[in-house]
Amino acid sequence: MILYPAIDLKDGQAVRLLRGDMDKSTVFNDNPAAQAMAFVEAGCDWLHLVDLNGAFAGEPVNAAAVEAILSQTKVPAQLGGGIRDMATIARWIEKGLARVILGTVAVENPDLVREAAREFPGKVAVGIDARNGRVATKGWAEETDVMVTDLAKSFEDAGVAAIIYTDINRDGAMQGPNIEATADLARAVSIPVIASGGVSSLEDLIALRDCGASLNGAISGRALYDGAIDLKAALAALKA
Repeated sequence: MILYPAIDLKDGQAVRLLRGDMDKSTVFNDNPAAQAMAFVEAGCDWLHLVDLNGAFAGEPVNAAAVEAILSQTKVPAQLGGGIRDMATIARWIEKGLARVILGTVAVENPDLVREAAREFPGKVAVGIDARNGRVATKGWAEETDVMVTDLAKSFEDAGVAAIIYTDINRDGAMQGPNIEATADLARAVSIPVIASGGVSSLEDLIALRDCGASLNGAISGRALYDGAIDLKAALAALKA
């Protein structure tokens, strides 16, 4: 199982939000590229990047910070937030991004997801963010009536590389991930599932690994910044 260190970008800084609230952000590093390098030097195999401003604006806002990370690190990175058209997808992949994450458009324009997955095999993931089993869009600001599993199943034949499933109520709260819902989703689809939201300890990572469903990986942010998870130790434990 892959551990994806998260770098959430707001106003050019690496931050963490509490339950997706832009007004409840904590700045952890004003140099996101330096933060990325610290994660890489600790041994991570991937980076998970989110353009928080972009998720609300509907277009990339923290592009300079993302480009700095891509130019200074050599591990693959995935990015979500504000990616809602083919031109933006193509531009990011040309700049060296390994995987784009499509969230809002997966609900509003699923044909775009299918087109992008055909055009860029292995480089398109779907981000499904949910409260109480229902999908939220536009930076988690708008809730829909779409159920998580229904949305995931609709992309079974699309060729998407992964589904990043985030339980918004757990995100940044350091209260543990929603293991049951994540495992249920992973069992319901053949697409690789990455868990996100609430991963706050090595025990959480081990529980996800051993949940009985085959998860591709887990994303952690605040716990790494706070020191609740030692990245080197976690990577070693998961590989063991």
